[in-house]
Amino acid sequence: MAALSVADLDIVAKAPLLAGLARPELALLMDGAHIVAYPEIELLFSQGDPADRFFVVLEGRVSLFALTEAGDQSIIEVFDPVCSFAEAAILSGGVFPLNCEVAAGSRLVHMPAAAFLKRLSDRPALGLTLLSGLALWQTRLIHEIAELKSKSPAQRLATFLLALAAKSGQTGRARLPLTKAVLASRIGIAPESLSRALNRLRAWGVETRGREVEITDIEALRRLVREGGE
Repeated sequence: MAALSVADLDIVAKAPLLAGLARPELALLMDGAHIVAYPEIELLFSQGDPADRFFVVLEGRVSLFALTEAGDQSIIEVFDPVCSFAEAAILSGGVFPLNCEVAAGSRLVHMPAAAFLKRLSDRPALGLTLLSGLALWQTRLIHEIAELKSKSPAQRLATFLLALAAKSGQTGRARLPLTKAVLASRIGIAPESLSRALNRLRAWGVETRGREVEITDIEALRRLVREGGE
């Protein structure tokens, strides 16, 4: 556990919730926050736990999930750097509505709810700035959901792989950050549909070996996303 450094605060400022704040306002709101490193996979919180803090992902990944009646995980959302999460829980019901797992190698900012809410109460204008940030984030999510629903399983997977390859910085190469079961849940398809989608994408220049992905024809894959053509 460690206090936020100046460099850490620079990263936190990129989170959509906080991006509209001036630097002095951000420093004020995040005063009292600390960083926790997770060398191993760990359950961060369980459904029904008191929502006494919210988080910002600096490195790594966290997954919000529900448990099915059979005890299986159903991934609801995955957060990468730099995203905040669980802020809605501290502003509403006061309990976490889902479970959260932290990936090995992650670093998270923990911001205690009591101090954060007290500062918002003292300076209501800051709350309006945060609401603006949340509104922009919600608009992006609505757009993503609409896009997701309009695409076939192969197009959904292709969209994910193109974004992954762009983020990796290695044109045409990437490593899946999620297991295939979790990836299927993440893009809203059944695991068996993911296997079929991977097979179909071979015709569009995609080869997978375990979690390693190679895209030999980026433009063909982009055409699939834009135009379909399965």
